[in-house]
Parts: sequence; C-alpha cells; structure tokens
Amino acid sequence: MSFTSLGLSAPILDAVAEQGYETPSPIQAKAIPAVLEGRDVMAAAQTGTGKTAGFTLPILERLAAGTRAPGKQVRALILTPTRELAAQIGANIEAYGKHLPLRSAVVFGGVKINPQIAKLRGGVDILVATPGRLLDLHGQKAVNFDALDVLVLDEADRMLDMGFIHDIRRILKTLPSKRQNLLFSATFSQEIRQLAKGLVNDPVEISVTPRNTTAETVTQWIHPVDKARKPALLTHLIHEHQWQQVLVFMRTKHGANRLSRHLEEAGIEAAAIHGNKSQNARTKALDGFKSGEIRVLVATDIAARGLDINQLPQVVNFELPNVAEDYVHRIGRTGRAGASGHAISLVCAEEGKELAGIERLIRQTLERQTIAGFEPSEALVSGKGTSPRGGGGQRSDKPSGGGQRRGGDARKSGSGKQGGNDNPAARERNGGENRPRRRRGGRGRGNGTQGA
Repeated sequence: MSFTSLGLSAPILDAVAEQGYETPSPIQAKAIPAVLEGRDVMAAAQTGTGKTAGFTLPILERLAAGTRAPGKQVRALILTPTRELAAQIGANIEAYGKHLPLRSAVVFGGVKINPQIAKLRGGVDILVATPGRLLDLHGQKAVNFDALDVLVLDEADRMLDMGFIHDIRRILKTLPSKRQNLLFSATFSQEIRQLAKGLVNDPVEISVTPRNTTAETVTQWIHPVDKARKPALLTHLIHEHQWQQVLVFMRTKHGANRLSRHLEEAGIEAAAIHGNKSQNARTKALDGFKSGEIRVLVATDIAARGLDINQLPQVVNFELPNVAEDYVHRIGRTGRAGASGHAISLVCAEEGKELAGIERLIRQTLERQTIAGFEPSEALVSGKGTSPRGGGGQRSDKPSGGGQRRGGDARKSGSGKQGGNDNPAARERNGGENRPRRRRGGRGRGNGTQGA
C-alpha cells in the first residue's frame, strides 16, 4: 500500500514525499480513510506509530476543500496534554500542509499570551492547544468555535492522568454538537471509554499497538551497581563507548539537576529538562541535544513525553520508574521507525521490586551485565524470590554500546512522555511540573511516517 491509494490529493502527497515517506504505517492506513469518510474514530496508538500523520493528513485534506476560517474562528481543534507535543504536532501540520492555503497555530502556557491572541485574530483553520491555555484564550474571547468541524483529543489517557478531565469537559461545552471527533489514546482503559461515551458517535475503533510491549528494534540490558556508584558508572559508559547522544531518565527534577552538574564536571556536555525549567530553557536544551552541542539530556518522565528525536541511539534508565508501564514509554524513545536502539538500565539492589514489575510486564528477563570495577556489594535479585538468569554477580565482556540482541524476545513498542503541561494550579503546586496522579504506562525515516 502507498499513500497514493488513501485518497489524499497531490499537494499533500507531494509534501509527504518531500519528507521521505512512501508507505503508510498501520495506524495511518486504517485511520486516514475513516477520517476522510467523516467517521468518528477511536484509535489505540502509541507515540512513534505515525499516529500524528494518521489524523493530520486527512484533516488537511478535508479542510482544503472548504472555506477558510473567519476571524477568531477555528475549523479543526487538536487538544494535547503538553507543550512539546503541541509544538511537534504543529510542526507536522506545517510540513504536510506546506502546499495548501491553510493557516494553523499552536498555543500553550508558559509563554506570553498576546502573540497567540494576535495570531488567532485573523482566524485559523487548525489550532493545536493545551487545555489550560485554550480556556484562557476562550475566556478572553480571543477564539470562537462556531465554525468548528473537527475535534481531536491526542494522548487522551495522558490528559486524564495529568488531571485535565475537568478542563476537557469545560472545553467540550463550548463546542458545536455537530462535529467530527477523533480520540487517540495509548490504551482503551475504562476511564477512556467513559470519556468516549459522551464524545464519539458510532466510532471506527482502531488498535494497532499491543499494550505494554517493547520494540523489537530496541536491545535492552541492565548493569547491576550500587546506588552511590551510578553517577560514576554512567560517566564511565559515556567515555568508554564514546556515546554522543544519550537520553537519561531520572525520577525527580532535583535528581536531574544533580546528575547534569556531575556530568558537566566530568567534561561531558549535559543539560537537564524538567517542569521547573522555563519553556525557553527547555527548548534551548532540546535544540542543543538535537544539534549535538549537548551529549546528554537528563529528563524526568513528564519532561520527556513526546520528545521527537530522529534515530536516538541510547536511552539510559539512571533510576527505574516507580510505575512499570513508564519503562516501556521511556525506552520507546529509541528504536523508532525501524532504526536500532539500546536501552540500558543502571539498577541497584533497592530497585529489585521495580525491576520485577518491569520484567513481569514485558514478559522477559533482562540480561544482567556487571561492569568490572563497578560490581555491586549486594546481589541484584528479581523481587520474585529467585535470582533471574544472568543475575547480579554475572560478569560480561560484551560492550555496552554493541548491537547484539540481549535479553529475551522483544516486541512492538509504545513510546514515552513529554514536558510540562498547561495546568496553572498544578504548576503552582509542583513547581512547574504537573505530576500525574497515576501513570500508566521524531519522525524517523523509513516505511511510513513512524515518528510523526
């Protein structure tokens, strides 16, 4: 199947080809025809499956045939949980709609509102927004939805986890009842289905990504190490294997800051990205990481949500996440769009319970590799009462940066988190980062717009 068989017009097909894509991904092949038919859609799809193009391409096609939006009006509204994801979707809309006379805008909190008001004054065909900032703009009468044709809720499960359900319901009350609704979520949980009852009408249900599985292209292993030796071990691995681009996950903002300082002191260019950082600081850090000026980006789970980095080679779990599903999201930042990637976890004895939860979830035992000079003082056990194969005391001469497959069979992926959110009350409570109450667990080149 090719994009030409999906009913898209020449201007959009040309833009897709210019991005280097020829074959639609599974979510695109199923979603695009349904959206073009005007059907409501419920799709279970992780970031990295090409879901963004799955709804942006047909929306562009439908809007191109209509009348442009009048002043302060919006024809298609895309709601996202975080600033970074909103910016990423906005960039995709610009790329795929470059040959169309359509106007788009992206609005989120953490930046001045007046330029956004000015952009909306002339009307926009597609508006990408975070819930809090959208309500602010609507409250100031800067935007109106009388002309709305399409509503998209992207990463609906994450929006519920981040406490946006009340904002979403307030927004829904302002929208015309006659509209097309597209809901994208990592899973169809009971909460998502409850939300969908009052949102979608006779939807086409699409599910292309098995839940809580990891990508076949991601090689995973762990290094048992004492907690106090983790910073030194990470520094050793970066120098030893000459890693030039590494995304490192931490549990806390303060921990991310400390590790970033440690790496800088060791002569490794590093930056921390989390909710306490200003939007400008986060953008600067991400741009530096993509350009190669920064070798190591140290991120919290929320801040890394939706990061779109082409062919990211390494992801390191400096600390295992408290919620096992977040491990799947974290390592989904690498091995995207068919590219190979490595997911390395530095695990201390105190994290045995978290490790056991992860291994149960992904249904495989992660290979242990003990690094000479960093042997843990206490053997790492699985948390199930027995030591897994290749346990804490096993020595390995395999290079950590190698490409061999480690561990058991890996499966197809969902991907992980993104920075910040737009809930002012939560920002005030948590110092800028709205931590989920309960977390569930780039566009790469290749067949399909997998990173879109």
